[in-house]
Amino acid sequence: MKKILLLFTVATFIVACKNETKSTTEVEDIKQEDITTSVYPESITKVFDAHGGIDNWNKMKTLSFTMNKPKGAEVTTTNLKTRAELIDTPTHAAGFDGRTLWVNEKDGNEYKGNAKFYKGLMMYFYAMPFIVGDDGIIYEESEPLTFEGKTYPGVLISYDAGVGVSPNDQYIVYYDADSGQMQWLAYTVTFGKEEKSKSFRYIRYDNWQTLSGLALPKSISWYTVEEGKPTELRNTVEFADVVISEAAPKDAMFGMPEGAKIIE
Repeated sequence: MKKILLLFTVATFIVACKNETKSTTEVEDIKQEDITTSVYPESITKVFDAHGGIDNWNKMKTLSFTMNKPKGAEVTTTNLKTRAELIDTPTHAAGFDGRTLWVNEKDGNEYKGNAKFYKGLMMYFYAMPFIVGDDGIIYEESEPLTFEGKTYPGVLISYDAGVGVSPNDQYIVYYDADSGQMQWLAYTVTFGKEEKSKSFRYIRYDNWQTLSGLALPKSISWYTVEEGKPTELRNTVEFADVVISEAAPKDAMFGMPEGAKIIE
């Protein structure tokens, strides 16, 4: 009888420990969720929510879009987790497999662009506002923007030292105060420079489409700038054949083909 009672006591202790461990794990999961959702200030969270939510965006692994240019279609495909990228055009292809940046010229066409500068550039503009949910970002309140009598609150985005190839870049996301939807992006260009710039360029975001529950741009428009403010429409870039997916693209598509040039 004593042996039976001892075995019962041990079994009860083991079950209790298992239950306690499960409860602790559940508490840790809840705490981790709280930490994940609390790292963003209320202003930028409002913008993320207006576009489908940062949690929904973080599920996505593939982003692809096409820009129709004078020399033909430029198709950009990005692995959103590794940031591997392929930019395919009729005259060349540029790719990044996670370590190596390369350019492959087609049919004797000489590539005269700057692959290092252009890598991720249009993806970054397209993936606004979610792309400013990346790690290493500093958020601050910005002076609002007033355009054609309407005022838009702003969130200034800057980066920790060493983040990306242009850590001195700054962005300001301006949004509709009522809906939270993004309306403008102001940005600086500091590629190859050692200090921040005070010269902001402006893109208007006012043409959205909903894909996989996310509000993503159908087009974006650059504006001329006078005295630090946007004035008149300069040009518009349209995006076609957009794919946003939870399935990851195959790594092979980002691999350097034979004959391509490595960009140091």
